[in-house]
Amino acid sequence: MNVTKRMKSLGLFVLVVAVSVATNLTTNLVSHKNENFNGQDNSLPAGYAKFSKVSSAIETDFTVAAELSIHAVVHVKTKTPQKIQQFGGGGFPNDPFFQYFFGQPQQPRQQEIPMQEASGSGVIISKDGYIVTNNHVVDQSAEIEVTLNDKRTFKAKVIGTDPNTDIALIKVEAENLPIITFGNSDSLKVGEWVLAVGNPFNLTSTVTAGIVSAKARNINIINSQMKIEAFIQTDAAVNPGNSGGALVNTRGELVGINTAIASQTGSYAGYSFAVPVSIVQKVVADIRKFGVVQRAVLGVEIKDITNELAKDKNLKTLEGAYVGKVSDNSAAKKAGIKEGDVITDINGVEVKSVAELQEQVGRYRPGDKITVRIIRDSKEQKLSIELRNRQGSTGLVSSQTSEEVLGGTYKEVSDKLKQQFGLDYGVEVKSLTKGKLADQGIKPGFIIIKINNQPIRSTEDIQIAYDTAVNNGQQDKVLLIAGLYPNGKIIYYAINLAE
Repeated sequence: MNVTKRMKSLGLFVLVVAVSVATNLTTNLVSHKNENFNGQDNSLPAGYAKFSKVSSAIETDFTVAAELSIHAVVHVKTKTPQKIQQFGGGGFPNDPFFQYFFGQPQQPRQQEIPMQEASGSGVIISKDGYIVTNNHVVDQSAEIEVTLNDKRTFKAKVIGTDPNTDIALIKVEAENLPIITFGNSDSLKVGEWVLAVGNPFNLTSTVTAGIVSAKARNINIINSQMKIEAFIQTDAAVNPGNSGGALVNTRGELVGINTAIASQTGSYAGYSFAVPVSIVQKVVADIRKFGVVQRAVLGVEIKDITNELAKDKNLKTLEGAYVGKVSDNSAAKKAGIKEGDVITDINGVEVKSVAELQEQVGRYRPGDKITVRIIRDSKEQKLSIELRNRQGSTGLVSSQTSEEVLGGTYKEVSDKLKQQFGLDYGVEVKSLTKGKLADQGIKPGFIIIKINNQPIRSTEDIQIAYDTAVNNGQQDKVLLIAGLYPNGKIIYYAINLAE
């Protein structure tokens, strides 16, 4: 993939309006009365007096922030091997399942093609070499090279990734590296100046400036079932190669990791988006401590409140997250949240949208206790909730779930299909995200009947089979999947979880 395609982009039309501010004129207007031609007193409102005290912000000097951050932003270069396999003879896949049942097939002929090269940016967060970047920058990379601002280069390894937030943690072996101080993304205000620091188009150590255009923006670019999108939107120029770079405030503090742009062409067209540092800190802390992100969930299906929804459900507010469904054995169910409730506050922090709710809950771990304010029948209630993980327990998880690794959602097999094929059990693949099922070539509609010779009757059976394979103590952690498609074609797949 060409380097210019590494930064994720959105197909959006963007209208940018330039506004010019005359500093001296504004100051004069604030400090003196302005009388119009008919003699009326047109003194500016009292609020402008406050503005006069901060009017110097218009003349902000960005050099300090740039100097404090530029040395801690690195250039990340990756190489990903691509192989095309051509099978001789019968053409059976070279996987353990077919070898077990049909014997050893002819060895595939592998045709090597040149390494796929790409690049992005990263932010040094510890003197001993921990670096934050985007997951899509290092995803599936075989080699990672990091170049510092002083031109030193290091080989890096992936410590952990979180596709749900598009954040990854990598590390180089070095000491006394320059770092960026973490700031507070919660305190960012719309209209506040920020700087984007990164390596667009392989142009190293590039700094651009803009303002915060919006917060908690959900733009639907993360392809994950437990995604958290609450981006900081800015108009700082960001281009392919900026992915994983720093968004800093005027004090040079890290407030976000630049991740995406809104563009029709793949290049900057007005707006860019960054993961707030409040999310980044939680993800990085979990990866370093547990090896995997500890994701807490309420166990509800939620949606933003529109005018249409408010009228349909007779809601008195347009702010908050509407609860469309409450999952069984969930934290929300146990706490008493019901379908039709509107969640407006998490631990004292107002949430006005689904994105803001996801951002707040995403800061906690399974077992954490929080308070949730809801509106039910036009009356406010406050509930105490002990958060749980996706499996419905309060324990910390030591590995990723089957859904995260395999990338599938499932549903019960219809009675019609059961009758048609004489099935007593089975689970149908409803949809696929990026994961090992899609990588293996499995398509939606495939009915999983057995995994490692164990009958599959529910999604829980898939998780049990996955956990058993992951924790079996063997080097080869393989899922042997047997099933069929609705056209009656029986297929067998072998998925190596160790790869």
